[in-house]
Amino acid sequence: MKTKTCNNPVGTGKYTGLLLISPFIAGFLLFTAYPFFASLVLGMTETAGGELRFAGTDTFKTMLRDSGFRKAVGVTVKYTLILVPLKLAVSLFAALLLNMGIRGIGVYRTVFYIPSILGSSLAAVIMWQYLFTSDGLADQLLGLAGLPHISWYGDGRYALWMIILLRLWEFGSAMILFLNALRDIPAEYYEAVKVDGCGSIRAFFTITLPLLRNAIFLNLILQTIAAMQEFSAPYMITGGGPMKSTETVGMLIYNEMFRFGDISMANAVSWGLFMLIASAVIILFRLTGGMKEEM
Repeated sequence: MKTKTCNNPVGTGKYTGLLLISPFIAGFLLFTAYPFFASLVLGMTETAGGELRFAGTDTFKTMLRDSGFRKAVGVTVKYTLILVPLKLAVSLFAALLLNMGIRGIGVYRTVFYIPSILGSSLAAVIMWQYLFTSDGLADQLLGLAGLPHISWYGDGRYALWMIILLRLWEFGSAMILFLNALRDIPAEYYEAVKVDGCGSIRAFFTITLPLLRNAIFLNLILQTIAAMQEFSAPYMITGGGPMKSTETVGMLIYNEMFRFGDISMANAVSWGLFMLIASAVIILFRLTGGMKEEM
């Protein structure tokens, strides 16, 4: 007697896979795709008599002509260009230290990562504000070094540095990526260069740095995107001042939406930020060649 065979295992069907990922698809459509395109539609409107009406690209043209938007873009780009290289350098240096066989290394790893957990929490912001007040620790250290007092909150040249130093302090995430990449480098490579008479510095540039290429690129992309989206730190510490010298594009979006109530402009600026980040990522891919397959 012949028995029937089933090609598919019990409980599976043609659409089982689609059914299993349907919650993700629904969440993506509802919370990502819909707001994404709705923002574009709202950016192509304008408020007239308390109501929104279609305005085509007029809002975007107004945004590009606005000096406030151009200044916010300049602040964001300057902030990113300073912070990202510094953060990569500090996080790589910390990862190199933590990759050594130091006694009690687990404690040091935890301590180094704590600032990233704190982030821009209220406690961290209050501490940071105290550090840079007129009689704070920063000015006390300057006084001990014989340097003049700095008006951190009143001088636009220095106000942005408060934000940069706060974010530089939060290097834990980038450090972890570098540390994982360092652990993947075979020890035999270093033993081979030692036999050839190479010192630690030369080994770093000939072995470590080339093999960290993908980790550097990944950190570069992630940190650039995060820096260009900056909002919370300048909002809580300086409020965008003085004279909008620390107002990022992220802060401008918030101000247009909640201070001025201009929904159309807020969404147009959001798309401006999206295009700015996309352009930066494309440029970085072109300059670096992206991630390479490791041999």
